[in-house]
Amino acid sequence: MMVHSSSLGVHHHQQQHRPLSSRSPVVSCRRASSSSSSSSRSRGRPSPSRAAASAPEAAPPITREEMIAYIASGCKPKAEWRIGTEHEKFGFNLKDTTPIDYAQIKHLLDEIGERFEWEPIMEKENIIGLKRSDGQSITLEPGGQFELSGAPLRTIHETCAEVNSHLYQVRNVAESMDVGFLGVGMNPRYSVDQTPVMPKGRYKLMKAYMPTVGTMGLDMMFRTATVQVNLDYESEPDCVSKFRISLALQPIATALFANSPFRDGKPTGFKSTRSHVWTDTDNARCGELPFVFDDNFGFERYVDYMIDVPMYFVYRPEKGGYVDALGMSFRDFMEGKLPCLPGERPTKQDWEDHLSVAFPEVRLKKFLEMRGADTGNWQSLCALPALWVGLLYDEAAQKQTLDYISDWTEEERHYLREECPRLALDTPFRDGTVRDVARDVLTIASRGLKNRRYKEVHFLDRLKNIVESGETGADRLLREYEERGDGNLDFIYQKYLF
Repeated sequence: MMVHSSSLGVHHHQQQHRPLSSRSPVVSCRRASSSSSSSSRSRGRPSPSRAAASAPEAAPPITREEMIAYIASGCKPKAEWRIGTEHEKFGFNLKDTTPIDYAQIKHLLDEIGERFEWEPIMEKENIIGLKRSDGQSITLEPGGQFELSGAPLRTIHETCAEVNSHLYQVRNVAESMDVGFLGVGMNPRYSVDQTPVMPKGRYKLMKAYMPTVGTMGLDMMFRTATVQVNLDYESEPDCVSKFRISLALQPIATALFANSPFRDGKPTGFKSTRSHVWTDTDNARCGELPFVFDDNFGFERYVDYMIDVPMYFVYRPEKGGYVDALGMSFRDFMEGKLPCLPGERPTKQDWEDHLSVAFPEVRLKKFLEMRGADTGNWQSLCALPALWVGLLYDEAAQKQTLDYISDWTEEERHYLREECPRLALDTPFRDGTVRDVARDVLTIASRGLKNRRYKEVHFLDRLKNIVESGETGADRLLREYEERGDGNLDFIYQKYLF
């Protein structure tokens, strides 16, 4: 079935081609426990409880079949679907906009923990985050980007309230330190060399490795910030359908949320510089995953993809923590031939870690992670989960969206991935622009949210205003930059201050 203008009141952009099939080799889905809900994990770090984990040498090796079953265990009935939202932000000194250092971040974490009853997450002697029993955690990205990984929640109201509570707690401490937090997708002013490095073992490994596999990996690590949402699936076919929709439309989300047009104090020529950075970070673990659109795609195919993603590390506390496995083969690891750990084979925990070192636009674990958006202000942080929940958590909306993107070719999807970071809503597409596609998508998402009956549709208002005006956050920043004419970016730190 095609999505027609008459049925949705939307602009039509499609040509007649064979619709995508959502059929795939079916793997039995085991009912997941509450611990496997779509709680947040970002940029591939291990579980916050890692420091207390027992020595992995006591665990049995995991087989390929068990790796497939691990992903299948994420399947859950619709009544148990949850929403896990996470966002990152840049801490800076209010007096001069310079990035805050680890000493300041340590104080911030200590104070938030004490005032608001969070438990510390430690790596050796360093506090590197906070956690709560409900699934929330506060963690640090490589350059000190301060991240809330939210609990798995039922509604957009709940996740938005969670964000609001977190921002209150952060401001409560930060204001007494003369520190602010900036919600844009790319640090607009400061270089990698001017950015502090957080004391986490894996980041030391990654910082040395990134320049050997891409030109912008260090920018990704130290100068980008995102908002993402993690969503559940009911079955393998349901996961495949959601995966395809999410990959096809991730560039549309990039366009809607674009607000990172500056780097090193000047315009870059991209409206989402953050998204562009990912195009040359490490092509062996990033990208568009065109094989997801193959008729035979399923959990098994994703596992085979992940087995061939180069490794970063193996975590062995008895060997001092992170063991350098940069660029090594997980397949060799499965055969006991890993050079850094000869004779050892991966455990379930090693597999969980390895699933987090791939960075495609949409990532599959026991849930799907939508990774295409720049972080932004409070309204943006609520709009991102609303967009994807509206498209993917209502059966009718999901079917309409799959039909809508079903005839997009691999070349068209790649074109959108390349051009949307540069032109955002102005990207030409078929007989119109991405702005027209975004309007169609928001119409479907609105109906999906309405069908959920939680009164969540208004969380899309910010995105609807962007589409109607044709002006993204990046466009507004660039316009003000030109109007000011002095080349000074201080106004960004005021406009996007949380």
